Amino acid sequence: MSTFLDISGVDMVFPTPKGTFTALKDVNLKINQGEFISLIGHSGCGKSTVLNIVAGLYQASSGGVILKNTEVNEPGPERAVVFQNHSLLPWLSAYQNVELAVKQVFAGKMNKTEMKQWIEHNLQLVHMDHAMHKRPGEISGGMKQRVGIARALAMQPEVLLMDEPFGALDALTRAHMQDSLMEIQSQLNNTVIMITHDVDEAVLLSDKIVMMTNGPEATVGEILSVGLERPRNRLALAQDAEYNRLRSEVLKFLYEKQRKVEPLIQSKQASKMQDISQQESHKDVKVSSS
Repeated sequence: MSTFLDISGVDMVFPTPKGTFTALKDVNLKINQGEFISLIGHSGCGKSTVLNIVAGLYQASSGGVILKNTEVNEPGPERAVVFQNHSLLPWLSAYQNVELAVKQVFAGKMNKTEMKQWIEHNLQLVHMDHAMHKRPGEISGGMKQRVGIARALAMQPEVLLMDEPFGALDALTRAHMQDSLMEIQSQLNNTVIMITHDVDEAVLLSDKIVMMTNGPEATVGEILSVGLERPRNRLALAQDAEYNRLRSEVLKFLYEKQRKVEPLIQSKQASKMQDISQQESHKDVKVSSS
């Protein structure tokens, strides 16, 4: 059986005033239908670049992406993107924001009644049907992000691409959104590729965690399979030995194998601040001893 989504030999080179910059080098990743994949790594490791190439927003300098035996070279409704910023139009209601995407994809394929039912169905999936006629300024950050997910799902994508979708949310809202996403994915069996900096989020949600090496010339460092049974309960997993082993493996990769080295100028500044602190401390000692 052929791979559902195949990222093969991808390089990404950007021109800069000082010459070319190689962001990605020989990225290879095979993804099966219905898998939940998390991309994790330090800032600057090319996670968003990989996502943008799969979305068709960037064209790889070499190599490419094959989705269901078709090359990806431009954006398409079969690949929907959810960004960290919800990107809702503030003058439209939640319903109208989702309606925009539905009209773009299903114009001429659905009548008005079918379209209305489909929009409401996707808002119900993210538990936003009670606020469908409210504008973005009238709802919370978590609710805005739910509408953004509903808009993406309403396009009926085969691949859902998520770029740190919960990064700007508080911890409690984030947990609710993670639970909702697990529930949605179990119902729809979408293939999901999500960027995250949160190790616990990656282990909780994923079937595979793809750990990226530091840039420039970032690539896939390790791939960790997550065999935890679904549905997953965050409270039960907190005491689960396998969950904690997986979490430890990701942390070991990030903070031992791919430890981010502090730039020299920052090190000098930190050293200078330490010297100042020590001098102030000596002053305090003199004052207190006089």
